[in-house]
Amino acid sequence: MKRIRLILLLSFAACSIMPVFSQIQKQESQYSNADTINDDSKYEVRRARAGIIVIDNGAETRAFEPFGGTQVGAMSYAEMVNSYKQAFGDSVAVYCMTIPNAVAYYCPEEQRSWTNNEKSVLDKLYASLDNTIIPVKIYDELESHKSEPIYSRTDHHWAPLGAYYASRCFANAAGVNFRPLSSYDAKTVHNYVGSMYTFSKDIAVKNAPEDFVYYMPQGIDYTSWFINYTLSKGKTVGESAPIERNFFIHYKDGSAGAYCTFMGGDTRTVKVVTGNKNGRRLMILKDSYGNALPAYLFYGFEEVHVVDFRYFPHSIRKYVADNSITDVLFANNLIHACSPSTTRKYLNMLAR
Repeated sequence: MKRIRLILLLSFAACSIMPVFSQIQKQESQYSNADTINDDSKYEVRRARAGIIVIDNGAETRAFEPFGGTQVGAMSYAEMVNSYKQAFGDSVAVYCMTIPNAVAYYCPEEQRSWTNNEKSVLDKLYASLDNTIIPVKIYDELESHKSEPIYSRTDHHWAPLGAYYASRCFANAAGVNFRPLSSYDAKTVHNYVGSMYTFSKDIAVKNAPEDFVYYMPQGIDYTSWFINYTLSKGKTVGESAPIERNFFIHYKDGSAGAYCTFMGGDTRTVKVVTGNKNGRRLMILKDSYGNALPAYLFYGFEEVHVVDFRYFPHSIRKYVADNSITDVLFANNLIHACSPSTTRKYLNMLAR
């Protein structure tokens, strides 16, 4: 059977769970139970709808998309990051933290041919960055914690705990204060089943709900301001005035939208003003993976600005200048980073 090449573009407008698929190069029938591997002593692994890999392990079932990116796509992304550093100059520190996907850590060895290798592509991406960019390499850090719930089993995102470990790596690279988990108030949404059931339509995923645990910072004052975007056919056509809102939104047990706990989703730019007075103002350029990062960084920055490259309609240069941004963090997951449309949108944002 030929190798599957698939790029799943994750586009969660306001945390909608309607996926956008690109470059599916095999027929739906080839993702059938013919691709099931049985091992009664362990678990069952199969390719479900749209190539989603399902590890059917009862209550611990896990599902994730394969990685179809290449080193060519990673190099283009790195060159784009280099362009941002050249545009911002020496007054702004630029960091690149490209986030691995669950397939990098949880795909069984017997099914490695079903996905491209994320580690080699990440290595190429970092090797292509200019030496003026500060790399934040989190692959090994997450690898050391993969026995913990750092990725959701039933959703395409990482879990808040994974974002915590990644944020610690970034804080160390940026030289700012960072707090242990004991400084946070842990909240839990029980019986969570995320996007992987919608993507795969595999009943084993639906029957394996998990806890969604997130962490709210304590002992630090902060106020968040939202500019909400109006979309038409996926494009931003309007925006609100800045509105003061809670950074965290609490979801009921069983809600499929629990990952939208952070800012309510993607279709907005958020500015968080903290109680710090250290002159450090961070801008996070991100996809939905980046939503889980900001709250861990309230202890280290005076301001944290969160910008989603898919919806921001203005000049990024002007935004950086107007808000006296000192630090810019690129925080995209690797599937997005390797997509030509991601690089193109970032370059368009820089050209405005």
